[in-house]
Parts: sequence; structure tokens; C-alpha cells
Amino acid sequence: MDSGSDSAPTKLNLGGSSFEEQRTAILKDLDGGKVYAEISPKERGDVKDALARISGALQAPTGVQGLNDEEKARVFNDQELVNSILTRAGEDSRLVCTREKKVGSHRPTTQCLTVAERRRMAEAGQDLMRQQKIPLRGNN
Repeated sequence: MDSGSDSAPTKLNLGGSSFEEQRTAILKDLDGGKVYAEISPKERGDVKDALARISGALQAPTGVQGLNDEEKARVFNDQELVNSILTRAGEDSRLVCTREKKVGSHRPTTQCLTVAERRRMAEAGQDLMRQQKIPLRGNN
């Protein structure tokens, strides 16, 4: 059973609605901790820095059209950085629920974890199995 989060990740699009509206929505989602719960503090800072740089570049009254090619490239690169981090974080924050029967019980229970939590649990299990060094007995 797959249950999506309450709201989808916001994608930054300079051609659509007002940049400031999108920036405000992204910052609200980042600070809310629900949509981007799995984003690291470093990536959270990178997104905020990139949004600040884009906001500064778009302060001119002509907007994107008033930027020279080098400034447009910087804005585009920052936009791509924001979109890639937010997309990956949004996917990792997606909630996945499974119904499982506990050992010795016939009653199923629902267990909900984010994609990132499930991945961390699987990696921890694999690491534990690698660390278990069970000596093999010889034929005595």
C-alpha cells in the first residue's frame, strides 16, 4: 500500500507564476518539515542560498529578460540545483505503508515509513549481516 504525502514537492519554474510566490511556498515547505522531512541540513542551506541568489538576480524590473547570458546561466544552474534537491527530498519523504502480521499473531498491523527510513533500515540490515563473521566448522 503506498500513501503519498499531503502535498507534492514544489518545483521552481521561472516561466510560470511569480518567483516570489514559489520561493515563499518552498521556504514554507522546508521549514514545515513535512514535505521535505528527509532533506539534510546542508541541502536545506544550499536550497535557501540558491533561492536567495535567484531572488537577487531577479530584482531588476525586467526580470529574466534583463539578465545577460552569464547571469541567466547562473540563475538556470541555481534553478536546476533547487529542483534536483527538492525532487530527491520529496521522493525520499514519501510515506509507504505496509500491512504485516507479527510473528505468532494472526492480526495484521500497519507500518508506515518514509522511503528514506526504509532504505536506511535495509542498509543497516545489510551492514549487520556483513559484520557477522561466523566461523565455518571443519569436518572433524
